[in-house]
Amino acid sequence: MRYLRVGPPGAERPVLYSEGSLYDLTPVTADIDAAFLAAGGYRGDPRALPPADVDGGRIGPPIARPGVILCIGQNYAAHAAESGAAPPAEPIVFYKAPNTVVGPEDDILLPPGSGRTDWEVELGVVIGRTARYLSSPAEALACVAGYVLVNDVSEREFQLDRSGGQWSKGKSCETFNPLGPWLVTPDEVSFPLRLRSWVNGEARQDSSTTDMIFDVGFLIWHLSQFTVLEPGDLINTGTPEGVALSGRFPYLKPGDVVEIEIDGLGRQRTGVKG
Repeated sequence: MRYLRVGPPGAERPVLYSEGSLYDLTPVTADIDAAFLAAGGYRGDPRALPPADVDGGRIGPPIARPGVILCIGQNYAAHAAESGAAPPAEPIVFYKAPNTVVGPEDDILLPPGSGRTDWEVELGVVIGRTARYLSSPAEALACVAGYVLVNDVSEREFQLDRSGGQWSKGKSCETFNPLGPWLVTPDEVSFPLRLRSWVNGEARQDSSTTDMIFDVGFLIWHLSQFTVLEPGDLINTGTPEGVALSGRFPYLKPGDVVEIEIDGLGRQRTGVKG
């Protein structure tokens, strides 16, 4: 199944997509939140739900604000190389503020003083079952509620030059996590996935999850050894090569348009504002 949320910020309505039709989920849940995901999502016949009218409505992020956003750095071999780093021996982990999450068509706002804001198409993983000291990557996959398209927007000066040793300064500015449009359940997702990005219609990233150093199951298992993952939490699993940090492309400026896409997970189109 596919879930989305429609409406103004803070007042989004949950919607289910099935076999070409949209259905209103409000009779069974107030939101696509931790409780809904922990219960396994919607298990009934979609045709038992009323139709959803979303014409002209804003598409919001497909999950309610996550409890935590955990991000993985340099998780694609080619991206590690373009960053001038050796592939990490184990996952690089950093946190991103949950209030960075916005919808897939909402604007990216450049923070004051920004000159090096970058795009990063990523596969997002939403947790549906508590993950604590899991025994194996295979067990970890049972904790996935679904997959989602993410732009892990980054301000590189804040992240690298002014970091104080941590990356979160460059990751946590408002609007720095456009999410969606869909949350897609695992049964509808087939790996490998192709990830692409464009700026002003010009291609930037074009890669595959086959270039990931640590796959989804390994990442959830690994993280569960250090922290408890709860339903509704989001993992940004890393970006492939082709970002501005590589030196091959200019950083974002007001008026730019960023588009990103992953097979089966939809497409985003976000404007950039100063």
